[in-house]
Amino acid sequence: MFGIKKIILPVEVSARHLHLCKKDLEVLFGLGYELKVLKQLSQPHDFACQETISIRNNSHILENVRIVGPLRERTQVEVSKTDAVLLGLNAPVRLSGNLEGSAPVTLQGPVGKVELPEGLIVARRHLHCSTQEAKEAKLKSGSLVSVEIKGERALTFHCVEVRVGDDYKMCLHLDTDEGNAAGINRTGQGVLHTIGYKAKEK
Repeated sequence: MFGIKKIILPVEVSARHLHLCKKDLEVLFGLGYELKVLKQLSQPHDFACQETISIRNNSHILENVRIVGPLRERTQVEVSKTDAVLLGLNAPVRLSGNLEGSAPVTLQGPVGKVELPEGLIVARRHLHCSTQEAKEAKLKSGSLVSVEIKGERALTFHCVEVRVGDDYKMCLHLDTDEGNAAGINRTGQGVLHTIGYKAKEK
């Protein structure tokens, strides 16, 4: 029988943002444009950019949506479920990179606009951890864990998917709806609960 492991871990609330591919960046900002770093984020490979754009669906619009670098192969927009409702879109809950059949959206930059046939998602709650952290916690990429948030609005998030990478740093990522429900303003702490290893159902 597996023992119950409890690990204190950092929690971050990820507000609406987007990742751009080079082609879409140049349509929005101009040929040869390079993103400017605003600040480094907790995951070593990610940084918030100075640049923001608007995202819209017909007359529904969300302004000043932050771009997160570096550039990716495909453009991806991540919003909360509340944001999706405000846009009048039915965005699926997905892990980053799973964009097939996701919602369409229009991006408006200072130079031009991009009509995405798909690319808008509600990011599924997930736990980043490095290869070494995963080994110490006996976790594997794709495993499902629960994270307990204590405090005045205490609750437990279940079905948190683990994502393991050499350049990751342990941190639970929630969207703003989830953060508000747990009373977390930007950052907080949680308790990782796992009984052995449970593989993600395919």
